[in-house]
This record gives sequence, structure tokens and C-alpha cells, in this order.
Amino acid sequence: MSRSYSLPAILQLPVGVYQVTDLLFHVFFLQRYSRLLEESAGRSPAFFSWLLLYATSILLLASPFLSLPFLGSSLSASLVYIWGRKNPDTRLSFLGLLVFTAPYLPFVLMAFSLIVHGTIPKDEICGAVVGHIWYYFTDVYPQMYGGVRPLDPPAWWRRLFESTNTQDQRATNAAHINNDMAAIAARDPSPFYVYEKDGNYGQVELLSQWTMPFCSKIGD
Repeated sequence: MSRSYSLPAILQLPVGVYQVTDLLFHVFFLQRYSRLLEESAGRSPAFFSWLLLYATSILLLASPFLSLPFLGSSLSASLVYIWGRKNPDTRLSFLGLLVFTAPYLPFVLMAFSLIVHGTIPKDEICGAVVGHIWYYFTDVYPQMYGGVRPLDPPAWWRRLFESTNTQDQRATNAAHINNDMAAIAARDPSPFYVYEKDGNYGQVELLSQWTMPFCSKIGD
């Protein structure tokens, strides 16, 4: 008597496997190229957050006209396109089969989505268009028109993030100073001053063994 075995449905449908792979690709690219773009912007949260605000706003406005219910792939395509244009000499390999330079990555992903889903990837095309507009007005347009960058974040947006970063840095510096003071006090019971001038902390000065430790700030 012979027995017949059936494989799980997901293994019988290679297209299903590729669809899952396509989803994982977009999640991976969204995470990876978001980080790379933020690093290329000098780790400036103001510039990178402005890019995300621009891309999501344009995609939300375009989605009703293009019938795009989900915009994750579009946002991923925008970031991948921008990163690829900013790194034209980077060589990539796709599934170990294709070797190409970074600017062609969005089109390779579009071709992969077309093969997997059998339909034109409108979401990725829309994302690439949004990314191209950003790239043109931040990298090409300024070279043609005297350095004018129309898509740079406004001053109030940069101040919003810079003030937050300044406050966080001051809190971090204060925590480090408190830790240093505690460490010195543990080694030497002698009290001390901590001088601060223009935001820069100076040296620790030994006073006497009979006064209480306190901090003083030198006025302007």
C-alpha cells in the first residue's frame, strides 16, 4: 500500500512565498534606508523628520486619486529612491543574481513586485516620483539656481528640534556632572565648588574640610 503525502499550501504556492518575501523586503528597506538617510543628513532629526513629513503628506494627498489604500510600500520606495540617487557609486546585489548600482534599486524592486503580484506597482511608482521630487529640489535645483533649497525645513522647524536637543544635552551634562561630583566625594570627603562659565564646566576646586559642598555659577 502506497501512501501519499501533501506539502503545506504555502510550499505548493511559490507565489505566496514570494509575496511574503516582497513584504519583508519593504519592511527591511524602510528600516535600513531610514537610518542611512538620517545618518547622511548629519544625524539631524530636523531634516530627516521634515523629509518624512513631506513624503507622507504628498502620499496621503495622492492616495485617493491613485486608489492606494496602503502607503507603507510607497514610503519605503521614496526613501530607497532618495538614498539610491545620493549614493550613485554604491554597488548592490539582489538575491545574489543581479549586481547593479544603487540608483537602479527602486526599479529592480518594481520589477520584482510586478513579477510577484502580476500588476503594475502603482504604490512604488508613486513613491519613486515623490522621492525624485525631493531629490531634485534638494540636490539638483540648488546647483542650478545659486544654492536655493526650497524643500529645506523652515527655521521654526529646525529651532523646534534644536531646542529639544539642547535641553536633552544639558540634562545629560548635568547628570554626568552629578555623577562626577559623587565619585569625587566618595574618594575625598573634602567639599568643592563646580564652576560654570558660558555653559562649559571648569575644574573642581578644593575649599576646606569644614564647609558644605555647593555649586556656584559665575555671572556674565
